[in-house]
Amino acid sequence: MYAYLKGSLEVKTKGYIVVEANGIGYKIFMSETAIEKLGEIGQMVKIHTYLRVREDDMSLYGFLTNEELRMFELLLSVSGIGAKSAISILSNISPSAFALAVISNDIAKIKALPGIGPKGAQRIILELKDKIKKEETSEEIETGTLEKIEETNEKVREAISALQVLGYSRKEIEKAFEKVEKENLSVEEMVKVGLKNLAR
Repeated sequence: MYAYLKGSLEVKTKGYIVVEANGIGYKIFMSETAIEKLGEIGQMVKIHTYLRVREDDMSLYGFLTNEELRMFELLLSVSGIGAKSAISILSNISPSAFALAVISNDIAKIKALPGIGPKGAQRIILELKDKIKKEETSEEIETGTLEKIEETNEKVREAISALQVLGYSRKEIEKAFEKVEKENLSVEEMVKVGLKNLAR
């Protein structure tokens, strides 16, 4: 319903903010990390939003980037994870670090997140990896530059998988990596550069 809200930051407190747009104040729940990055009261802000509708509640959740929003939606798709848990996780790990932990089976990093135990970490990795596999089989992959690079570079393969965890298609990733000097970059650096290019 709402892709984003742009307006004046009126309230900035623990767990949520209030943005005034066209005379209406919107209460938006956000991660502590995102709230800290916002400017001062009275400044104009643009917040990507997710409207969660339940029988007895309608709540807006906000994010500074599309990647944070995508990660939130992915976490909600994992059985046993609710909106509050997803926001708490976002406060403690960046989308790129989370995606890398998923594709590298880093259970220790994920189970260290608040509210996530060993079983929960395994479930997150299993369900999100399955989602990537399903998307790959349903998507026609054209032979192109990216496939040629993948054949010789394990790091690039990992970076591609990490970006797919965040919901990007192979074609989008291929375009984002076209002019990136990948040889001397770590996987995390490639993911960050890829995200920067995808956000353009």
